[in-house]
Amino acid sequence: MREDLAVGFDLDMTLIDPRPGMVAAMNALAAESGLALDGERFAAALGPPLDVVFRGFEAPEERIPGLVSRFRALYPDVVVPATVPMPGAADALAAVKALGGVNLVVTGKFEPNAILHVKTFDWPVDVVAGGRWAEAKGGVLREHGARVFVGDHEGDVLGAKAAGAIAVGVPTGPCDADSLRAAGADVVLSDLTEFPAWLRSL
Repeated sequence: MREDLAVGFDLDMTLIDPRPGMVAAMNALAAESGLALDGERFAAALGPPLDVVFRGFEAPEERIPGLVSRFRALYPDVVVPATVPMPGAADALAAVKALGGVNLVVTGKFEPNAILHVKTFDWPVDVVAGGRWAEAKGGVLREHGARVFVGDHEGDVLGAKAAGAIAVGVPTGPCDADSLRAAGADVVLSDLTEFPAWLRSL
């Protein structure tokens, strides 16, 4: 194993597409809570932590901890079974392993649910770290000596920069290529299908 080749990946809309389940879970929570939570709007802008999402829906502050807990409880049965891999995800992870490298998944998602996704697809991931958003991803990446971090969101670029890693953007989520470049991405690929060749060239 080459610990000098540690590569980090974001999860939602980088490695996985959980949108159908996210819509269903948020709409179920809206029905339960009586709040104006919009599953389609939520799934179209995946990335920020749930407490930020609920504030964006103008949920009362005192209800946010309960809403976060309930969403996380719904998640394994509603979101995980409906999730599919993003194009090239498995090959991107395999490319790191083929070079003897270490795969990290660093995500804002609740860590037990992130681990469920990785186990469901039986992916060769060495470390899963959840509950990290934007610059906070940098701490995990630094700890494991990540040379590269791949993500679909401007926040992922910030996380890579905080760790001194190469920021690779994929415009497969809510941020387009120009937004990723403006945030400071060193490389922008069309999607993960281009990642193995890029990694070999690195």
